[in-house]
Amino acid sequence: MGLFGGNKMPVDGKTVLITGGSEGMGLAAATQLSAKGANLILVSRSAAKLEEAIKSVKAAAKNPSTQRFHYITADVSVPSYADSVVADATTWNGGRAPDIVWCIAGAAFPKLFIELDAAELRRQMDINFHGTSDMAHAILRAWLAPDAPVGKRAAKHLVMTSSVAALYTIPGYAGYAPAKWALRGLADTLSQEVMLYPQDVKVHIVFPGTILSPGYEVEERTKPDVTKQLEKADPKQTPEEVAQAAIRGLEAGQFMIVVNWLGDLMRFGVIGGSFRNSWIFDTLGAWLVPFVWIFVQYEHVSTFRSFGKKRGQPSA
Repeated sequence: MGLFGGNKMPVDGKTVLITGGSEGMGLAAATQLSAKGANLILVSRSAAKLEEAIKSVKAAAKNPSTQRFHYITADVSVPSYADSVVADATTWNGGRAPDIVWCIAGAAFPKLFIELDAAELRRQMDINFHGTSDMAHAILRAWLAPDAPVGKRAAKHLVMTSSVAALYTIPGYAGYAPAKWALRGLADTLSQEVMLYPQDVKVHIVFPGTILSPGYEVEERTKPDVTKQLEKADPKQTPEEVAQAAIRGLEAGQFMIVVNWLGDLMRFGVIGGSFRNSWIFDTLGAWLVPFVWIFVQYEHVSTFRSFGKKRGQPSA
């Protein structure tokens, strides 16, 4: 993928639907895609936030006189929410399904596993996995229908947003990381299944790290001290930086997209049978990283074992 250069995901004149588009990474991505000429459909729970987001996205438009903008209120944790969203988006788009769907909506509520109740565990799976899975199901049914357009001009892109917690996780993310790991399994599967159809559909998955967004502020309220200590040296990026890096990977045609050097190291360690962004670079990285993990894992294990001994029973 990405062997011959050029923009593999042009958006000028295309219609892009983004879930979680009212703030953070979703809004940053929408704004940057608007500056590249895309028509935008933003999806979120709050109409008030969406109205403000649309103003920002319009202000960044490359072609203000021709670009179009729309928003849809929806809760991605509600089963089958995506069917009505895709139907609404298709109607607004002149009877055509969006060209690109980017699922960014997600939320983390870090706690130690036994301090989470069953409802919290299920809600994190509903938001972070089913919210994307339902949308993927709805949009792929539209894109891969027997009468759907075929050919490069009708190319479609489904972009999922996971997390580096799906590449390697640490204490505190037992409710969050499994959902993001599940997304990688879904992306791996769908990236192969779409090849069975004549339509030109590409699947991508993005793995951000720490994003300095409103969601991060919420995470910090419940995040265990050991989690904060383990990730204190991790790169921290603004939503704009993350969106820019993700879009750069999409335009390069990458399948597994990371947004900083730490993400690349983590991706190399678990790449397995996933599609490569570069056979040479990824293979060399996969050979190197096992030696790096000898030292990283030793440091992590030492940290949380000593943390437990000093602090005693976490629940106390």
